[in-house]
Amino acid sequence: MGEITKIAVAPPIQVGGSLFTPEQFATIGAALGTNVKIEMTPFKQLYLEVHLDQQELITAQLERSGLEVYPAGFVTKSLIACNFCKGAEEAGLEVAQRLNQSIAGIETPMPLKIGYAGCALGTSEPLLKDISVVKMRNTYEVFVGGEPKGLKTSIAQSLVSGLTEDQLVPVVTTLINYYKANAKGKEKFKKFIDRVTLEQLQQHVAGL
Repeated sequence: MGEITKIAVAPPIQVGGSLFTPEQFATIGAALGTNVKIEMTPFKQLYLEVHLDQQELITAQLERSGLEVYPAGFVTKSLIACNFCKGAEEAGLEVAQRLNQSIAGIETPMPLKIGYAGCALGTSEPLLKDISVVKMRNTYEVFVGGEPKGLKTSIAQSLVSGLTEDQLVPVVTTLINYYKANAKGKEKFKKFIDRVTLEQLQQHVAGL
């Protein structure tokens, strides 16, 4: 039957949260056929098993239906965003969409969860993500080191605050690249921060 691979599928970042349409589910079903596995992940993505020789065709079908398709596995996941309950403009929907385009699908030593909250209510649980962004009125604050798994969970710490829209993407992508370049093997992001220290990360992004 050919080699099987996985792709990650998510709806666009939008007001209201992770919203699929019936037509999109119908497209998924028609593209995959029967006897396939579809996994709901903690990343707000669906993992679909597809035949490798059909991956490009299926990806094109899914994207035409308005879905976004990403690689699965050891990559930065698509942005785990809030529902933008304060409205698209006030909660920074366009900024979140731009951030997602910049970070989703980058190969990393371990899967990387990046969160976004449009206000300090933090309904998307940003402080439990590896890297997270919280909009604070007209500026942005970046947190690092959240870890929800295990018996010893960790709350993310503030890395830098008062960022403008233009500073945000460079800071987050710099963090990802620094992790890629300096992680030891399959080192989780939280352990990486503990080893290199928060202060060193702050110095690395200073001035961006």
